[in-house]
Amino acid sequence: MTTLYELEQHDDFVARHIGPSAADTAAMLDVVGADSLGALMQSTVPASILLTEPLALDSSRTEAETLAYLKQLAGQNRVAKSYIGMGYYDTFVPPVILRNVLENPGWYTAYTPYQPEISQGRLEGLLNYQQMITDLTGMDIANASLLDEATAAAEAMTLCKRSNKLKSKQFFVSSDVHPQTIDVLKTRAEHFGFELIIGNPATELAQHEVFGALLQYPGTTGEVGDLEALIKQAHAQKALVCVASDLMALVMLKAPGEMGADVVVGNSQRFGVPMGFGGPHAAFFATKDAFKRTMPGRVIGVSIDSHGKQALRMAMQTREQHIRRDKATSNICTAQALLANMAGFYAVYHGPEGLKKIAGRIHRLTSILAKGLQQKGVELLNDTWFDTITVTTPLAPFTPCGGRAGDGGDSSPCINFRHFDDGKIGISVDENKTRADIAELFDVLLGAGHGLDVEALDAAITAEGFSGIPAGYARTSDFLTHPVFNTHHSESEMLRYLKRLENKDFSLAHGMIPLGSCTMKLNATTEMIPVTWPEIANIHPFAPSEQTVGYRAMIKELEDWLVEITGYDAISMQPNSGAQGEYAGLVAIRRYQESLGQGHRDVCLIPSSAHGTNPASAAMVSLKVVVVECDANGNVDVADLRAKAEKHAANLSCLMVTYPSTHGVFEQEIVEICAIVHQFGGQVYMDGANMNAQVGISKPGKMGSDVSHLNLHKTFAIPHGGGGPGMGPIGVKAHLAPFLFSHVVTPPDGVALGNSAVSAAPYGSGAILPISWAYIKLMGAEGLKRATEMAILNANYMMQRLSGHYPVLFRGANGRVAHECIIDIRPLKAASGIDESDIAKRLMDYGFHAPTMSFPVAGTLMIEPTESEPKEELDRFCDAMIAIREEIRKVQEGVWPADNNPLVNAPHTLDDLVNAWERPYSQTEAVFPQGVSPTAKYWPTVNRIDNVYGDRNLVCSCPSVDSYR
Repeated sequence: MTTLYELEQHDDFVARHIGPSAADTAAMLDVVGADSLGALMQSTVPASILLTEPLALDSSRTEAETLAYLKQLAGQNRVAKSYIGMGYYDTFVPPVILRNVLENPGWYTAYTPYQPEISQGRLEGLLNYQQMITDLTGMDIANASLLDEATAAAEAMTLCKRSNKLKSKQFFVSSDVHPQTIDVLKTRAEHFGFELIIGNPATELAQHEVFGALLQYPGTTGEVGDLEALIKQAHAQKALVCVASDLMALVMLKAPGEMGADVVVGNSQRFGVPMGFGGPHAAFFATKDAFKRTMPGRVIGVSIDSHGKQALRMAMQTREQHIRRDKATSNICTAQALLANMAGFYAVYHGPEGLKKIAGRIHRLTSILAKGLQQKGVELLNDTWFDTITVTTPLAPFTPCGGRAGDGGDSSPCINFRHFDDGKIGISVDENKTRADIAELFDVLLGAGHGLDVEALDAAITAEGFSGIPAGYARTSDFLTHPVFNTHHSESEMLRYLKRLENKDFSLAHGMIPLGSCTMKLNATTEMIPVTWPEIANIHPFAPSEQTVGYRAMIKELEDWLVEITGYDAISMQPNSGAQGEYAGLVAIRRYQESLGQGHRDVCLIPSSAHGTNPASAAMVSLKVVVVECDANGNVDVADLRAKAEKHAANLSCLMVTYPSTHGVFEQEIVEICAIVHQFGGQVYMDGANMNAQVGISKPGKMGSDVSHLNLHKTFAIPHGGGGPGMGPIGVKAHLAPFLFSHVVTPPDGVALGNSAVSAAPYGSGAILPISWAYIKLMGAEGLKRATEMAILNANYMMQRLSGHYPVLFRGANGRVAHECIIDIRPLKAASGIDESDIAKRLMDYGFHAPTMSFPVAGTLMIEPTESEPKEELDRFCDAMIAIREEIRKVQEGVWPADNNPLVNAPHTLDDLVNAWERPYSQTEAVFPQGVSPTAKYWPTVNRIDNVYGDRNLVCSCPSVDSYR
């Protein structure tokens, strides 16, 4: 008889997350020649690192239990009316965008658009975003987003240094820049060897020879300063000028580009993206055309396909880190694509007239507030403003929730202001505030009987022409004139537009995305649901700690779990991407070594197989990269490592090593590798990109490494969002813990005060941390281990099936691979002319996204199935690859010409069917190859894109309507 316990297990999340059934698992084990999963682990993972004890975590919880418990935690947060500002504002997410983009797996489970033929929808959305940014900032070109405003400002600082011939290492920062931005600039400047000069630019800029300057417009206190005069002064001193600005303010204010700014950065959060306790949000970065080749991040450009049809792609990809390595201009290899698309869609939905109404209303309410307070004798620090005023007159004390002290405790209004150390109060108004809110502010700030009437003040403002925008700074130029921003203003139009774009893209909702090193696993719906709960989404990152009790409790649980999973002693949640995590880990190492008087240690050993962000990150902390060779099997050459560690012992800072290796194998000597580095005085940074092959079976902190970043958007189930968001928290051993990252505004719990930050918000992108929390809670100790085992089994199963048709480049002990494998296309290219790109494009005809191309070895494909794909999908992919191998054979044997066959012409689109067909293979062979059902066909919307044309004819803004015809 079935027991009650067994009946209670009907909601077995582990079985839902892991693709293969028990019967499938047994069949796959038979193919790879292993008696059990345990036996497979023992033959794959070095005995020296294989765990003998289970993780000290709870068992798996049901989806209902997990959501109920998280709801209880979230209920401990208090959602206040926020007037804090500082770059984060309450906003109204249009429900058509909330439901159809943010909550839609067709948008959030897609990968970075490296295969543009099946990414045209999100590429168009990102192009809209770039156009929006260039229009509002008045600049020539914008990228497809960065991580947050503070790190964008840091990137702007380094662009100024690269682009300026002055030998100065001084960078001027206005004291009216947001404090969190200054905090991040301090970290970045320290490790580049720059000196920050922080002061009043009107009086102090002329006293210094600086290579660049950063100004805030409007300033952090709300002032709309004389930006044009400051830019002219800086340029006269041969300094480049960066302006940190606010998109909504730029709807009404003169654009920085019209005043000569060289770079404009900021945060697009208030364009319909929730505050989310700090993120994720899309930072913007715009610059002059002259600096486009050194601009960080991704840029979307316009090209043509093989039929001459307009098509979009990522442009200037030669700047990517895996090509330029330690010569890269930045270590950023990601974006905030999902959030950039949301911000762009917000502009599409509202259009220029809608944005003018929103911005005008915000400014009007702020002006009413300012006028009323001035009438009552309240002194304001700033006499110009867009949405923010700073009150200097001492007022009665406020309760933690903002109400007047003694006004009734919890029954008083829950209002958050910005509180300055000297007693000033900052008040920032946003689009969600109303006339009633302004009336409430008068009550709170002035007490009962103040006699102010919002309607009367509004009338007075109209009569007097009262405004906070100074003369000459009101915007007169047009913006968002492209038809895309003037067409989709009804919900029907917007819904259909979003759906048209979604239909152009391939995501996990369509099929397997077998990208090696990128771990495109299931992003379960239960994990995603809490992201848009008000208690998660609508919290300001600098809200008082008593309002974020639930958030911090959830984060502390996640930190504790990650400590147990990794074997480290402390976690910093602040880095908000994998590349940021790499940088943060290296900063912690450098801080530690400097504390020992060993700041001279500046050599970083990096294996030749490493991801390009590794050497780029090393360069960002002024480390000299020394490459360690790999042997014929893809392992680190231990003899070469030892020789170079010994040679550089006096100055050895660290080793950066990925485990399992970037070549997809468990290196047997990893413990020895770590010991060698420690022997010669260095630290070990272990890249956590491949942590999906370690959870529950090994721990990086137990094999000798000192620090790792963890890609929460890989191993721990945060979705990739079409190219971002990501999270890259770091785990460290105890000796590095004192050097983790604090925050000047709201220090994270348990971190030494005074350590400058690496990200704008204290916990990075707080709103997506519940995803990883829920993943671990749902999986439990056994489920996490089983996920790792199945990821390794799936990879070995696919490797075994494909090995008879393609050379497998690297194998570890006993012929095993880890959670991914690399197949070598170079011999096939030599024999047939077909290369890895042709196979990648042909896979689209079979209904698949391609594996990772030419990384870490040129001319290869790196395949990672993850644990989430069922055996049926693994077989479908293997069958497609085997069928493609037979197609290549036809080219080899001359059945199909080398320059006219299904591979070099792939992908095939509906255009191929309606145009004249003069090819040596049939239309059926083109669009319905072996195993592809006409009823389940995924259709690419453009043919092969011409990358060379796109780079030679760089267009990074929305094309005219005529160009679509």
